[in-house]
This record gives sequence, structure tokens and C-alpha cells, in this order.
Amino acid sequence: MTSPDGDERGLVLVVEDEAPIADLHRRYLTREGYGVHVVGDGVAAVAAVERLRPVAIVLDVGLPGEDGIWVCRTLRERDDWTPVLFVTARDDEVDRVLGLELGADDYVTKPFSPRELVARVKAVLRRRDGRPGSPPLEVGAVRLDPGTRTVTAGGAEVPLTVTEFNLLEALMAARGRVLGRSELLATAWGQGDFGGSRTVDVHVAQLRAKLGDHAPIETVRGVGYRVLPEGR
Repeated sequence: MTSPDGDERGLVLVVEDEAPIADLHRRYLTREGYGVHVVGDGVAAVAAVERLRPVAIVLDVGLPGEDGIWVCRTLRERDDWTPVLFVTARDDEVDRVLGLELGADDYVTKPFSPRELVARVKAVLRRRDGRPGSPPLEVGAVRLDPGTRTVTAGGAEVPLTVTEFNLLEALMAARGRVLGRSELLATAWGQGDFGGSRTVDVHVAQLRAKLGDHAPIETVRGVGYRVLPEGR
């Protein structure tokens, strides 16, 4: 169902099969000015994304039938990069890493407070917003435009998640300088946002895979990452 109580911040799609949990998500998100639409299974989630074009998706992994992993994979295969916040039932690193590799932007592990969920949604959307007037960054064959939030490599556009884009922007803006994982977490995820060093490593691996031979990111063992000043 769609909540009528305010949608000035955009519509959030909540994909959750347990009605009491879904209602709790809806109430807290509505209080913050988001419209909310709730569905309870993966097939309905994909259809709702195509029909409603939400600003973000709160996606439970453990859905009946087609699960949250299937939903995220299906959307990304269709070049739909709507921000996805995974909700997992246990603190399992394998689940989290798989979700990030599929293109999720963040995750929370049950049990969590509704306020934390809202904070994560806000953080993902804050990281998504472009900055008109900011000059493009270029390193080798890679070009990043903060205003339009687009990235090209070798002249071809490269689709990135919100988090992948911000991570690449942080590295390119600091070209030649080594950024530690904690610094990247603070810069790309935002002060007070949540994450861990493994999260950074997974996103860097995804960036390298998407940029292919043009990827300018170098690992500095034991320290972090940097973008080579002249690219590759």
C-alpha cells in the first residue's frame, strides 16, 4: 500500500513480508516526509519499481519466493540503479558481501531501531544528490561529473551505484594521495554513516571490475587506496 501522509522527499519502496515490521518502517519513514509503498514479495517489488520509480528501496533479503538477492540482481541487470538498502536477518558477512557485489548501497542487520533505518535511508539519498557547478574530474580515460553524477571510461558510460560513485569521486579528487579505509568511509559514506573496511574493499573491487582496463585505482598494501595521477 502507498502511504498518503507526506511524500515531499520522494517515495520509498519497502519490500517486507512481515506486516508488523513493514508497518513500523512505513510509520517512521512517513514521519520524515517520505511517501511509502509496501509490497511483500520479490516479483511485486520489481513491478513496483518499474511502475512507481521510488527514490530508494528498503529490501528484506529473506522474502518468500524470489528473495531480495534476486530483486537486486534483476534490477541491476536491467540497468536500474535505484539506491537499495538491504535488510538482513543475521550478521552474516557472506550475505552482506554478496549484496554489495550485486549493487546494494548499504545494509542493516536485524534487529535494528526504526530510527537507524531512517538514518540509513537519508544517508544513501544524501550521497546520491548531485552538486551542480562542481567541475568534472578526469584521470586518464575516466571522467566523473559530480553535477550529473555520470562516469565514463574510454568514452562509454559506466553505471555505478550511489556508493560506488562517491567512493570513486573521493579517490579521484585526491589523485595521487593515499586514502585509508577509515578516511574513505568518512568521505564516501559521510560522517556518522555506517560501514567497515571490508565494505570499502568490496566496493573498490566492484569499481575496478566496472572500469575494466581503464581503472586507475591502486592498492597501497596495509594503508588503503589511491588513484594514479595519470590513470592507466
